Amino acid sequence: MTSEATPLSIGRERAVLATMCAASILVVGFVAAINLAVPPLAASSLHPTASQLLWIVDAYVVVFACLVIPAGAIGDRYGRKGVLLTGLAIFAVGALLSAFAPTVWVMLAGRAITGVGAALILPNTLAVLVHAIAPERRRVAIATWATMGGLGGAVGNIGGGLALSGGRWELLFLLVAPLAVILLVFTAVITPRSARSTAPLDPLGATLLTAATVTLILGIIQGPDQGWASPIVIGAFAASAILWATWVLVGLRARSPLLDPRLFALPMLVASCVGMMLAFFGNFGLFYVNGSLLQYVHGFSVLETGLGIMPMIIPLLILPRFVPRFVARFGIAPVLGFAFAVVSIGLFLLSLNTATSYLAYALSLFVIGIGMAPAMPALTVEMTEALPSAQAGVGGGLQSATRELGSALGVAVIGTIITTAFVIPGTTTPQTVSEALITHPGDHAAIISSYAQAASLGLAVTSALTLIAGIVTVTLTLWATRRRLSAPIASPHTDKASQPRMTKEGLSS
Repeated sequence: MTSEATPLSIGRERAVLATMCAASILVVGFVAAINLAVPPLAASSLHPTASQLLWIVDAYVVVFACLVIPAGAIGDRYGRKGVLLTGLAIFAVGALLSAFAPTVWVMLAGRAITGVGAALILPNTLAVLVHAIAPERRRVAIATWATMGGLGGAVGNIGGGLALSGGRWELLFLLVAPLAVILLVFTAVITPRSARSTAPLDPLGATLLTAATVTLILGIIQGPDQGWASPIVIGAFAASAILWATWVLVGLRARSPLLDPRLFALPMLVASCVGMMLAFFGNFGLFYVNGSLLQYVHGFSVLETGLGIMPMIIPLLILPRFVPRFVARFGIAPVLGFAFAVVSIGLFLLSLNTATSYLAYALSLFVIGIGMAPAMPALTVEMTEALPSAQAGVGGGLQSATRELGSALGVAVIGTIITTAFVIPGTTTPQTVSEALITHPGDHAAIISSYAQAASLGLAVTSALTLIAGIVTVTLTLWATRRRLSAPIASPHTDKASQPRMTKEGLSS
């Protein structure tokens, strides 16, 4: 490993933190913003089918989630700053290609390219912070970064609403591209280079990990469209299981694995990964349905829809600064239990108010924001501190992958429920709301009412699943905390040689 960089001044540390947070918001916000573009895209000259529309939303997420761990590893080995700059450039190119796409297939290509850029960006923003911020300020910086990532979804709704208020879906992509270029310039100027890992890359491990993630997410995404018992979906899940098992076997034998399977012997890492995935399951299930509910059911414009998420942002801006204090006083398990319970309550309230007044809808969003505020910082700090700094990029990739997997799962589950429950007068063929309104113009009120009821059911189920997710996360966290507290410090009866241990280069056994 190369020598460590000279410590930065506090002012430059803050500038680096601000830039990395902005890049995180851009990448995560773009996941949410595209949902606002669903109605105008459905009615556009591209004429996407319901399945193609879902892929326009998910192509970015699939590529992002599948490449994010290898992208973090590449940053660790070849330079986090250089990989981050490359990612921002690719992100801008993909956004421009999407903006000028003449067909659905070109649009999908642009979304996939943007996903490659996002995969290179997000894990390396966290890795840059781990190495650029002094140890005494690192936990606060990581918690701030995590909060901004959680806030990114809400910011994406507002920014997307502002961009789409011009009446053309292309404006969303034309706004994103220059933002990526501006961040590229700031990153090039203020971000320091950090020490690199000398471990070689693991092409076989990277291929297996990527393929396992691809097949898993493809199964999740195709579930709503093909049916969860369809041969395609079952085949994807079976292939994923085989690939994951092969990845574990190969990783246990490799001298320098991309992501050492033995890392998952660390209880807190397991607990934080599961918690992160489940938290974003509920979060992005909400974002998927929010844009359509406000536009179709409440009659909001695209700009009003973007601003309509504001009640959720308020707690996310205020509460995260108190999270370290809450964790120190009550412990991480009670804080996470509170977070998941409140998010579940907020989603249930929202399910009761999909077609009532916006005031009740806004109150539900505010409650969800209160629950989301402590979850992201606490989980991210625990995950980051479970890994050595030499694997900061891989850690960032793991954090991002679990988030995106949870996001894809949330969208797939609520999408399945809505597709099943959305009854269109006179037809049994699944359609988007936009398609139904065009093909059945005389049934406007019935179509909107049916969609509101389907969304209510989807949110109610998501609420229940979020509560179950909270129980699972808290149970795992209590187990991890108990294991950490009971771990022997030094005992003549402890067989240290048989236990996995952390080194500067990773985990050894």
